[in-house]
Amino acid sequence: MRVAVYPGSFDPVTNGHLDVIRRASGTFDELIVAVLRNPRKSSLLDLDVRLDVLRASLASAGIDRERVNVQAFEGLTVDFCHAVGADFIVRGLRAISDFESEMQLAHNNRRLAPDVDTVFFMTGVEHGFVSSTMVREIAGFGGDVSTMIPASAVDALRAALGR
Repeated sequence: MRVAVYPGSFDPVTNGHLDVIRRASGTFDELIVAVLRNPRKSSLLDLDVRLDVLRASLASAGIDRERVNVQAFEGLTVDFCHAVGADFIVRGLRAISDFESEMQLAHNNRRLAPDVDTVFFMTGVEHGFVSSTMVREIAGFGGDVSTMIPASAVDALRAALGR
């Protein structure tokens, strides 16, 4: 059985993330969307909210929940991969500018865990300009992000921003 982990903060999940999840879930027998709990980094959305938003977004996008599992984790991604029996890490690339940092991360992960390989998925062209950081900034200034993120994420952002 081929198991992969798609790690990230998903603060918030974007339509680009869902695009990668949809395609990766068709490639692997099981995809674990691993939401990072990082005590060194402050998130706009609480961990439980991010988990709930992801699950609701998967359901509304019609992504097969038999093959996609959402879990929280902390620590090294490769350690989480070993804990859940995953041989692959899924990463999304939006633009060439993502590639250098993602390649360094993949090489470091490979050095830490030679048995875990990284697989890259390009996001669809229509999602190439969207990042969670950009969504938070636009939403923070009152801009409309409803075409960039799923409806459950829009609701969560509004609640977190007091709107």
